[in-house]
Amino acid sequence: MTKALLFAVGLAFAATALAQQYKWVDQNGKVGYGDIPPPGAQATPLRPPVSAPAAPAPAAKKDGSTTALSPEAAFRKRQQEQQEKEAKAAKERADAETKRVDCEQAKASLRTLQSGQRISTTNADGERVFIDDEQLDPKEARRARAVNDSCK
Repeated sequence: MTKALLFAVGLAFAATALAQQYKWVDQNGKVGYGDIPPPGAQATPLRPPVSAPAAPAPAAKKDGSTTALSPEAAFRKRQQEQQEKEAKAAKERADAETKRVDCEQAKASLRTLQSGQRISTTNADGERVFIDDEQLDPKEARRARAVNDSCK
């Protein structure tokens, strides 16, 4: 019984909270507030009524005119915009990761060239050939440029 009574009281308070509220100034200059303005008073609504549907957002056409979108169309448009935003963010993250990996590889290659160890390659016959200092200097300069380019 108590639960039913509490529910009824809560429902009554909720109904009054949903009512449209007005502000007015009476003949004596006193400001009044309420859900029903007195007759003949210049009342201004404080907020739109909750039961009134929201006006649909206008959609711009190519010729510059606008038309109102239905709630479903507005929802689909927001979903599409959200998907586009997520795709753009995913592409930016992938590009940043690729740039980071390229930078790490360029730095590792430059460290290898600058380490002073003997570096070898294979020639056209498949034989291992060691690189001398004259051949190493241009490669090191190219790797340094690659580090500067990929690690900005």
